[in-house]
Amino acid sequence: MKLTYHGHSVLAIQLADGQKLLFDPFITGNALTDLDAETVETDWLLITHGHSDHIGDMVPIAKRNEAPVISVVEICRYAARKGVTETHGMNMGGSFEFPFGKISMVEAKHSSGLEEDGTMIYMGNPVGIILEAEGKTIYHAGDTALFSDMAMIGERFDIDVAFLPIGDNFTMGVQDAATAAALLNASKVVPIHYNTFPMIKQDPQTFVNLLPAGVGQILAVGETLEV
Repeated sequence: MKLTYHGHSVLAIQLADGQKLLFDPFITGNALTDLDAETVETDWLLITHGHSDHIGDMVPIAKRNEAPVISVVEICRYAARKGVTETHGMNMGGSFEFPFGKISMVEAKHSSGLEEDGTMIYMGNPVGIILEAEGKTIYHAGDTALFSDMAMIGERFDIDVAFLPIGDNFTMGVQDAATAAALLNASKVVPIHYNTFPMIKQDPQTFVNLLPAGVGQILAVGETLEV
């Protein structure tokens, strides 16, 4: 399994059988990403919540690739209204077996909404997404604050790699993310959602230094971690 970080919270996963998953495709307007929204390829799109810096290029990418959107029900209904032909709505606490593996949606402490024409559209509850495939478990926390039930997530799932936001202001900062990492007890923890905007400027090495040796791993934009 190949995990490639593409800036902000954009994560691409390629499985051994060639299937491609793309999480939170904020590409247009993302100065840090190395992707092109008009050429990126994926078989599935997974969305943690409905803010513009996560839902981003979901609709055009889904249409061009004929890729199903997997997210909470409200985001899937929004995608369908925008012309996405295949969606799979879920919600917190739910799991489903897809052709590529099992997806579970867990709690995230955040908000979720998209402004269009001056009106805020409710996008349901934000979630964290857990992928179980090829004998590995990957956790994309989306945007979240620290919460004590992360310990239960860590007990329920044997997490190989956790992607945690560290940007502060809108999400956990460095200290809270380090506490989250301890609760989750993941084998590897990768910081995301930082340095895209001045308000979330962080030094990821400061975060890694708070973790046990060998746990934290900073991925440069475009860098791949194989598990």
